[in-house]
Amino acid sequence: MTTTTLTTTPSDAEPKRVRRPKSARAGGTMHAGPIAYTVLVLFSIGSLFPLVWTAIAASRNNNRLAETPPPFWFGGNLFHNLDVAWTEANLGKAFLNTTIVAGTSAVTIVVLSTIAGFAFAKLRFRGRNILMLTVIGTMMVPPQLSIIPLYMMVAKLNWADQLQAVIFPSLVSAFGVFFMRQYLIQALPDELIEAARVDGASSWRVVWHVVFPAARPAMAVLGMLMFVQAWNDFLWPFLVLTQTGNPTVQVALAGLGRGYTPDQSLIMAGALLGTLPLLLVFAIFGKQIVGGIMQGAVKG
Repeated sequence: MTTTTLTTTPSDAEPKRVRRPKSARAGGTMHAGPIAYTVLVLFSIGSLFPLVWTAIAASRNNNRLAETPPPFWFGGNLFHNLDVAWTEANLGKAFLNTTIVAGTSAVTIVVLSTIAGFAFAKLRFRGRNILMLTVIGTMMVPPQLSIIPLYMMVAKLNWADQLQAVIFPSLVSAFGVFFMRQYLIQALPDELIEAARVDGASSWRVVWHVVFPAARPAMAVLGMLMFVQAWNDFLWPFLVLTQTGNPTVQVALAGLGRGYTPDQSLIMAGALLGTLPLLLVFAIFGKQIVGGIMQGAVKG
């Protein structure tokens, strides 16, 4: 009787487990190397340089800014120039007007865009695709083409030199509708809507209790974008708010430093004042916005 001995080759053996580093495991923390830190530092310096240079120019006088090489450190005229710019441009009233315009536009656009985006993303109705293509098509039309008919409409309503002339044309946004539609397609499951309807929720209750909570990250991002856009808008407010001393910030800043030789330090001081509210808003809500983006990017 012959006994057969089976030998096991390394290829037949059970494969050895490769121990992965902690940074490669699921949930592990990835540590950046020196190259990544160097790139981040360079990008940060490049991003902050325009703001720092604006502050440096605002702290000097016009003669020093005209010299070569220009100054690269702060002078002693910063607070004086800020005070003069605030007084000459009447920035107190301009800030109030711009806050009303930008806040109203941002809130209205976010609410209407979320509702419309939900309808285009999850509801089935006749002509939905054609309407969505129409909304996208309006994004391709330059806004300058609508200035003349829009101004004629504002003049007939006797809204010239009043804030509603700036607010009402900016209450809707095709980009906002498209943005919220694309987000809700992935972020809002159909099963969640069906469960709410089984519980007897009406369409408005579904929007309030299901759609708005699910769309909160995208609503925060859209609100920030629309607020910044409305705050920095210049052309249309310049056309309709230039006669009665009721300007927005950008229109008020356009009147600074006028003369045979424009005062560049005064202009920079006004630009710095006009930028500070946006930095304050982002400093307050930036963490929530970034957290909302990350929450919406991670699918559970």
